[in-house]
Amino acid sequence: SLLVFIFLLTPTVFSQALPDSTVKKIDSIYAQWHNPFVPGCAVGIVIGDSLVFAKGYGSANLEYTIANTPATIFHMASVSKQFTAWSIILLAQQGKLHLNDDIHKWLPWFPDLKQKITIQHLLNHTSGIRDQWQLLAISGTRLDDVITQEHIVKVLSKQQALNFNPGEEYSYSNSGFTMLAEIVKSVSGQSLRQFTDSAIFKPLGMGNTHFHDDYTEIEKNRAYSYDQKDSAHFANSILSYSNAGATSLFTNIKDMSKWLMNFYDHKTGNQQTIDSLTKKTRLNNGKEISYAAGISVDTYRGWKQYSHNGGDAGYRTYVTVLPDLKMGFMVFSNAGNFNPNDVADKMMQLLIKDTTQKKEDTSPAKKDSTAMILKDSVRLKKFVGDYIADQGLPLKIEIKDSKLYYHIFNDQNVLVSASKDSFEIFNYPPVKFVFSIKGKDTIVDIKTPDEFYHLIKYKSDTTQSDQLLRTFTGTYYCPELDCKYGIELKDHHLVFTNSKYNDAAIHVVNQEHLTSDHWWISHVKMLRNNKNQVTGFEVNSGRIMHLKFVKL
Repeated sequence: SLLVFIFLLTPTVFSQALPDSTVKKIDSIYAQWHNPFVPGCAVGIVIGDSLVFAKGYGSANLEYTIANTPATIFHMASVSKQFTAWSIILLAQQGKLHLNDDIHKWLPWFPDLKQKITIQHLLNHTSGIRDQWQLLAISGTRLDDVITQEHIVKVLSKQQALNFNPGEEYSYSNSGFTMLAEIVKSVSGQSLRQFTDSAIFKPLGMGNTHFHDDYTEIEKNRAYSYDQKDSAHFANSILSYSNAGATSLFTNIKDMSKWLMNFYDHKTGNQQTIDSLTKKTRLNNGKEISYAAGISVDTYRGWKQYSHNGGDAGYRTYVTVLPDLKMGFMVFSNAGNFNPNDVADKMMQLLIKDTTQKKEDTSPAKKDSTAMILKDSVRLKKFVGDYIADQGLPLKIEIKDSKLYYHIFNDQNVLVSASKDSFEIFNYPPVKFVFSIKGKDTIVDIKTPDEFYHLIKYKSDTTQSDQLLRTFTGTYYCPELDCKYGIELKDHHLVFTNSKYNDAAIHVVNQEHLTSDHWWISHVKMLRNNKNQVTGFEVNSGRIMHLKFVKL
């Protein structure tokens, strides 16, 4: 018998199931989750006007061993963003707002930072507005605390600076999508939950979908989320968000299939809405990046693809649609260590033919392993060493067996020559490492398709005496977030102290840069006066730049 659930969209539609052999192959992809004692996932495949495959694996609730099914409700995390963006674009089409409007027109509470920030900047993550989760974490709010919409608005309303000038860079900002939800409310008079219900979910027949903006609300059939502690044990991964826009969509496979079909068979919006949603971002300098409005746009095996993934607490989600094939794939998981992109890709390989012409790639990174052997290792020795970016990205360059290697966190690979002092990752040419020497500084610029990092070489100071370490100690206050951190010397090591968190070990990179294990404050740049005394620091870490702390 077919191990596939077929859900007819209407009684008159004929739904074509997948062949048994394909179903067996899909089942084998999820073999490790064929187990009622582990969290797992629900998956679905849409072809044309039908959900041709839908199945659950593992448990939605480990305490009662309730199975995941295609009807199980999952928290979508950032897959939610495309629905917020769609709402904004619908309002623009109705003439109720313009995407080029200054956000202050609709959000008078947001501080005037002497820059025009548009609605389009929020949609594209190019506003420069700092990320809400990291701001909250720095201020002492844990991500498993109750976080309300009002709480986020209060934090954002106190911002004193941007990460960068609007439109100059791309930096993923959840704040922008919370603000878009607030714009929907300001323009329509309805909460995002109410607006999407009438404008999107009802027209599409998505009866089990809503923006979950009240964490106390009981939701039947919901999957709970888990983290793996060790090979045999799991822990609850708590999510108590009462906010919507950047996250918090609740839906299931059956409902989401209707949304994917809407990309090529419109029941809400029209082709113009799709075009606006999927228009790639252009930065001020004209560079195009792959992110559009709450959705990424690229190709898969030569076919146009719109996709997004999400992760909050132990939820991991991925949704993609290939409009020219009229095909879509969904993976929703309630396990924190689950990689939904990876399993979706394995399903897609079974059903999508590769149409890309295999052109002879002449880039050095593709030739063969002889390209990895350095021609001029003497000249390149001056580039060997440790580097750090303003954002705190750490890089180590070394020569081993006549090959040039980079190390970034746990990632390492060989670099091959692209031109004189420019290198690319072996087998991944889009990422370039460009070395240069300017004055006293040895520099490497890392250029990825969407982002840019400027790193400067430093000498590691291994002689860190207590006397040197004491120059960093003190109490530091952030006026923007009204919070304090201490830097204290304990057992010949520096630690960050805070009233809300456990102490975190600090690693002194050099006189200017400190790093720590707290993800929200993983890198700080020390600020000094003209006598070289420490006057404060700024947090330059992840999705936050130039957040100032003053030494008291």
